[in-house]
Amino acid sequence: MSNADESRSPQMLRAVLQLREKLLAGAFVPGERVAELTLAPLLGVSRTPLRLALGVLEHEGLLRTLPSGGFVVRDFTAADIADAIELRGVLEGTAARMAAERWVGNRTLAPLRDAVAAMDALMANGLEDFALYVAENERFHTGLLILAASPMLSRAMAQATALPFASPSAFVRAQAELEERRRVLVIAQDQHRCILDAIVARESGRAEALAREHARLARRNLDSALRNRAMLESVPGAALIRQNSENDADALRA
Repeated sequence: MSNADESRSPQMLRAVLQLREKLLAGAFVPGERVAELTLAPLLGVSRTPLRLALGVLEHEGLLRTLPSGGFVVRDFTAADIADAIELRGVLEGTAARMAAERWVGNRTLAPLRDAVAAMDALMANGLEDFALYVAENERFHTGLLILAASPMLSRAMAQATALPFASPSAFVRAQAELEERRRVLVIAQDQHRCILDAIVARESGRAEALAREHARLARRNLDSALRNRAMLESVPGAALIRQNSENDADALRA
């Protein structure tokens, strides 16, 4: 089997999925070395596809290569997460601008319109099904990227959101633990609506600015999560987040 075939093998894909899940669930301690000899039987794969899987997860940012060879589990500071959110905001702003410049016909806007309408209905019903709101939020952000019609931007976004706490829905899920979650979601939903309106009006600069501002809501939620253990633990990959001190949130605002 060639290297290209091996890189797409079911064993490699299975190893990536299983190991990623274990890393995000906290099965490994940050800084712990991940050994091929131990992992291969644990995941039920041979060492060659496992080695490729480790490379994939290193590229995603969940593992770090040692100078002496091998990999260790990475950890992330609050500042790392804030930077990841900021980068996503830049890319989503670019997506909104491109969408405003490139959309053709009402049909291409349907996913965004439908997602906004569904979230409006869920909020009107008191957000009884919060998981459904999260799914509709993901549909909106996915639709925005599709509407931008840029394979290059899609690849950049995939890399930027490979870290689970950088994704558009990471801190939306965490809002379930906030007493003021409805107030935050009202702001977020108004921004969804305004982004859509700007795209429809082909106001590319306004759409970009709104999308970047929308991403900054996650920064606010990060600040809340650092002060609320239950909220932080609901964020995907929370086990990899290092809290050096109780002043992390203050440092982010400095």
